[in-house]
Amino acid sequence: MESQEIKKQMKIGKIQVHRDLCIGAASCVAIMPGVFELDPENKAVILKNDGTADSGPVSYGILRDAGADTEMILLAAKSCPTQAIVLFDEDGNQIFPEVK
Repeated sequence: MESQEIKKQMKIGKIQVHRDLCIGAASCVAIMPGVFELDPENKAVILKNDGTADSGPVSYGILRDAGADTEMILLAAKSCPTQAIVLFDEDGNQIFPEVK
């Protein structure tokens, strides 16, 4: 039930990877290979539609995987053992991980 509520409410505006937290576990890559990959330093980066990749923040609208499923992006972020992937809504508010 919780994931259905999140899916209804969540509209991802931007994605960011905190390189200092990323340990290269690659769970995000396994779940969303069209959105994430590991760079030569074994850190996750976000793939953009212009063929480049960076740590972000990257706007959802310029992801290489145009129209990537937001629920799957959330799952990829949740799979990160260090919570290095941060999701923001269209207004710039952090939606994952939850701000305490």
